Amino acid sequence: MASLSLLRQNHFFSATLPTRPKPKYASPPARVQMSLQQNAPTIAVVGVTGAVGQEFLSVLSDRDFPYSSIKMLASKRSAGRHLTFENKDYVVEELTAESFNGVDIALFSAGGSISKKFGPIAVDRGTIVVDNSSAFRMDENVPLVIPEVNPEAMENIKVGMGKGALIANPNCSTIICLMAATPLHRRAKVLRMVVSTYQAASGAGAAAMEELELQTREVLEGKPPTCNIFNRQYAFNLFSHNAPVLPNGYNEEEMKLVKETRKIWNDKDVKVTATCIRVPVMRAHAESVNLQFENPLDEDTARDILKNAPGVVVIDDRESNNFPTPLEVSNKDDVAVGRIRRDLSQDGNQGLDIFICGDQIRKGAALNAIQIAELLL
Repeated sequence: MASLSLLRQNHFFSATLPTRPKPKYASPPARVQMSLQQNAPTIAVVGVTGAVGQEFLSVLSDRDFPYSSIKMLASKRSAGRHLTFENKDYVVEELTAESFNGVDIALFSAGGSISKKFGPIAVDRGTIVVDNSSAFRMDENVPLVIPEVNPEAMENIKVGMGKGALIANPNCSTIICLMAATPLHRRAKVLRMVVSTYQAASGAGAAAMEELELQTREVLEGKPPTCNIFNRQYAFNLFSHNAPVLPNGYNEEEMKLVKETRKIWNDKDVKVTATCIRVPVMRAHAESVNLQFENPLDEDTARDILKNAPGVVVIDDRESNNFPTPLEVSNKDDVAVGRIRRDLSQDGNQGLDIFICGDQIRKGAALNAIQIAELLL
């Protein structure tokens, strides 16, 4: 298992990096300490020893999510390990069909095959499953939810309703993109969206993050890089996303953006195309997004809309050339957007270009799942 300490690293060799102005993130509202409560839901975290599983725990604690008990579930290989959560020691249990007896909410991040096998089993036992894999995203009977975008998709699913249910967490690049694109879509209606992504190591898990750090040190020391995860040099390099390439020439990651956007926006006609690239960044994705609108939308209005959008912070300082970066959004809840400008290739105010950065493990995965869980209460 890769070192989980990497999940908290914004970067390495920080002393060599120039100092940049810090983004003006809003302070989170004060919360009443909730967490462990006798009458709260029972929780299970599936894949707890992985990158997103560990972030589930971090976000649960950060947001004081109420629970009466919590199960730490993982593979047989990880069973028996000890984890400390909110000053209490837990033993990781092997995931089995019986794991979900008496569980109200299960947070899954253990891969699609595990979700396909155990998700329906959990639902049959009355558990509401929030699944971070791609297993159920395009199932027409399973809501695909970003709470700031389409909470209505899951409005009839609540803890205590007496039956289980499945809710899918969208792909990380989709979440980060739509957090910024949706407020503009609501105002001017997006007809076509062109997305280029610059995706971090964290999207491939903790082992990829560890290998990126290892390769960086090896290359700087003149050694051949260890290439176990992507079978190529990652440090000081970038390459087309490692997802399988389909017969149409798009890879699976790109098609997730296309299909998930249409489902979340409930718009089968919106045109979406994407190019997804893996870059040597630790844990935050960046995306360049071009939007074509049905109705005119000027850049000043767009900037005001984004400044007032939940979960979005605007970093758009042309004078000092200060815009979103992966470093600045790492370990942050908000998605940052900047480079907001009129698309000169389109007539009038029918198009905009924007640049977005968001923490892939947090809002791109764990935070979004916990926000979904909050809507279940």
